[in-house]
Amino acid sequence: MWVGLGVCTLLTLGGFALSHIPFIAATGISPLVLSLALGVLAGNLPWFQLSSATAGLAFSTRWLLRGGIVLFGFSITLQQVFSLGPGIVLLDMVVITTIITIGYWVGTRLLKLDPETALLTSAGSAICGAAAVLATEATIRSRPAATAMAVATVVLFGSLAMVVYPVLYPIMGWDQGLFGVYIGATIHEVAQVVAAGGAVGSDALANAVVVKLVRVMLLVPFLLIVGQWWVRRTRAPEEGIADRGKLTIPWFAFGFVGAMVLNSLVRVPAPLHSGIALSGQVALAMAMGALGYETRMEKLKSLGLKPMLLALILFALLVTGGMVVTPMVM
Repeated sequence: MWVGLGVCTLLTLGGFALSHIPFIAATGISPLVLSLALGVLAGNLPWFQLSSATAGLAFSTRWLLRGGIVLFGFSITLQQVFSLGPGIVLLDMVVITTIITIGYWVGTRLLKLDPETALLTSAGSAICGAAAVLATEATIRSRPAATAMAVATVVLFGSLAMVVYPVLYPIMGWDQGLFGVYIGATIHEVAQVVAAGGAVGSDALANAVVVKLVRVMLLVPFLLIVGQWWVRRTRAPEEGIADRGKLTIPWFAFGFVGAMVLNSLVRVPAPLHSGIALSGQVALAMAMGALGYETRMEKLKSLGLKPMLLALILFALLVTGGMVVTPMVM
């Protein structure tokens, strides 16, 4: 146990250290992603593959992952969710449903990807980037290679969005508030939303963050639905009809909601709130490091470029579809 946790701790410390290097910090790449990258690198070094690390890695990818998602709920309040009105919830629901549905269909039918990779890549694009990939992975118990590839697509196209959206702003002729809604509804990661919104202006940033946090909140019903669907899809026919209706509930999703409600009703002192947020980030970074460590390059290579092609299609759909839907809803 302790060997694996020690490995994850080293990868996490490395990820946080790299994230504070100025030119890396300017890109908006989070310590979670950097911990994953370090994990992939370390796990593929022959002399660093430790069989005694298995128990600690399993603990990180299961319990620390779920605990980190629960603590992530402290980044949202109900007041933020309701501040822009019901149209925001509708817009985010349309974006998530469309991207998940089209992404899974294109991925499995046209690109012939395995269902895990198609679903994880779609979830990362549709909801909240790496956090959505991790939460979905925790629900469907996917392979580390599929998770790592899905996170890589989020990093690539979310980073591209931070450059593209500020360029689009003067061309589209929208006011800052409306463009901020567009940013929050269609860019992958929270950090990437903050970077793009801040590049446009303060009004855009304020709306972008709120809309993005509503998308994060919608991760919970998504997990409940996908958990039930995945059980029905993967259950062997001989297990019987009676068992097929059994609902697999990701408990951490309710913990996420509970944390959000508590954050809304109780005024948590700023130092404690910062400590909780940091603890959540550390737990998720350790889980990402463990997933990366268990990912072998030959498995990534076997997935090929198709996940990136799927992510490119979804990115184009987010950019163009968001242009159409956002002014219609708002």
